[in-house]
Amino acid sequence: MTIDEDPEIEYSSLCEEVSRQGTTVKLQIYRLKGSAEGWSLEVVDHKNGSTVWEDLFATDQEAREEFYRTLELEGIHSFAEDRPSESLH
Repeated sequence: MTIDEDPEIEYSSLCEEVSRQGTTVKLQIYRLKGSAEGWSLEVVDHKNGSTVWEDLFATDQEAREEFYRTLELEGIHSFAEDRPSESLH
């Protein structure tokens, strides 16, 4: 790969749209293709606002479980408020 090339991203099969209380967000779990460093977790709202976890997850399933734990604790609106991008954890 040369410096000008963008790294190739591998998306998990666990990516999905999740709807609650009339709000839909996109659950995105991804990593650099071929990487063993772990999976990133990002939630994108209807205005393309992004919430990204700073920590990587060993498996895509662990990332998905963290999303659903946060969803149950804080609600879907915690991901979809009109705010600038932020990081969690």
